[in-house]
Amino acid sequence: MGRLSRWWWSSLPLRVIALTITGSVVVLALGGLLLMRQASGGVLDGKKRSAVAEASSAVERMQTQLRTSDLRTASLYERLNQLADEAGAQPGQYQVVIQGPVSRFVSPAIFEHSVPDSLVEAVTGNDGMYVTPTTVDWTDPTRADEPGLAIGATLQAPSSTERYPIYFIFPQSNEVRTLSLLRGAIASTSLLLLSLLGLIAWLVARHVVRSVREASVAASRIAAGNFDQRIQVRGTDDLASLGTSVNNMAAELTSQIGQLEDLSRVQQRFVQDVSHELRTPLTTVRMAADLLHDSRDEMQPFAARSTELLHHELERFESLLADLLEISRFDAGAAVLAVEETDLVPLVEREIDAQRALAESHGCSVSFEHPPTALAEVDSRRITRILRNLLTNAIEHSEGKPIELRLAMDGSVVALTVRDHGVGFSPELAEQVFHRFWRADPSRTRQVGGTGLGLAIALEDATLHGGRLAAWGSPGRGAQFHLVVPRTSGASAASNPLPVVPVEEAR
Repeated sequence: MGRLSRWWWSSLPLRVIALTITGSVVVLALGGLLLMRQASGGVLDGKKRSAVAEASSAVERMQTQLRTSDLRTASLYERLNQLADEAGAQPGQYQVVIQGPVSRFVSPAIFEHSVPDSLVEAVTGNDGMYVTPTTVDWTDPTRADEPGLAIGATLQAPSSTERYPIYFIFPQSNEVRTLSLLRGAIASTSLLLLSLLGLIAWLVARHVVRSVREASVAASRIAAGNFDQRIQVRGTDDLASLGTSVNNMAAELTSQIGQLEDLSRVQQRFVQDVSHELRTPLTTVRMAADLLHDSRDEMQPFAARSTELLHHELERFESLLADLLEISRFDAGAAVLAVEETDLVPLVEREIDAQRALAESHGCSVSFEHPPTALAEVDSRRITRILRNLLTNAIEHSEGKPIELRLAMDGSVVALTVRDHGVGFSPELAEQVFHRFWRADPSRTRQVGGTGLGLAIALEDATLHGGRLAAWGSPGRGAQFHLVVPRTSGASAASNPLPVVPVEEAR
């Protein structure tokens, strides 16, 4: 059923043609049944009226002949036999069965059981004429049984009150052939109409789908960045309105994207200019703050505390400025790699040692699982920065729980995972964590990593190496960041020695 459903919803012409033919079949079937019912009723009613009229005339004629018969020269039995022979001498009209005093007189073309028992019971002992359907059973073995009408009446013997039943069997061969021809004509006409309706539905669907497909292709090309794509509009109908709407959308997108690109360039230029312009006054302020910080022991307690706060905030400001300058280099396409073959194991160990005091202040331990060596052609400064951002981020959100680092490699790539068991984040935020100035904690009460640019820079550094940086998280179960870089500069990072989702969470 799933395959049929996908097949059904994969083609608009199929649905249009199928629904058109299905509806046409229902309408034609109901119309054909109604027509056959009315035609059958009319034909059979006409046959019944003519048969009753003919039977009445025959009974009247036989009764007259029977009254004028001289029974002194012929017996009643002989006269009834003679009447039966005379009636049977009219082929193709009707057959006669007469119930005589001793036996029945039956036309030679039929068997006597062609007269239904119900008609025999109705006629026996009663006056009048009775009609009922029957099946005509022919004595000719090559002739099949066929429907007919049985009409019953009585003949009164001369000079007597005794009555003798007489039955007329009218075959309906002509009517059956007429109705069969009509049925065949209706069926052939219905098939022809279905074929024409199917063809018309296909032509209509093809016309509609062609315009829809043109709109779909144009929308796909626009989505791929080809904003010059347009649809040729014909007429003023709904399909033309669709084409006009797509063209207007493309023009509006082109305008909006152009404005966004201009705004982005202005923003990037602004960040670059501000960052560079701030370096000189920041250096001056930094020098003055260092002098104050070095002589804080000679100050009053409140002045010494203010000096420490100034020194701390200047360090944060300097870090933010450095991040902004790095981001501006990425935006300008000026970031380059200083590649050299590096063993990542001691590099990671050095960074763990550098952050150990911070980890101890948060009450968490850091473990490192690694192979003996892990050589790769990388920019060690950028890899160290990636690791520092990931490790400080894990320490900040660990809530005193252990942090686990794993390093693994294969023939083409090196992979590193940083796993914490702290607050975590929702799975749908796995891409947003790399957005610039995105914060998992909007209250900004934490003391580490306040710029909101660390993970964005880490992602840019990983991409610059031709690698990948991904994240996994679960509220209350922690997070894991997954870095993959090629071992050879310029190669692709297709394989994956370590899973993005922790093994214990994937079960």
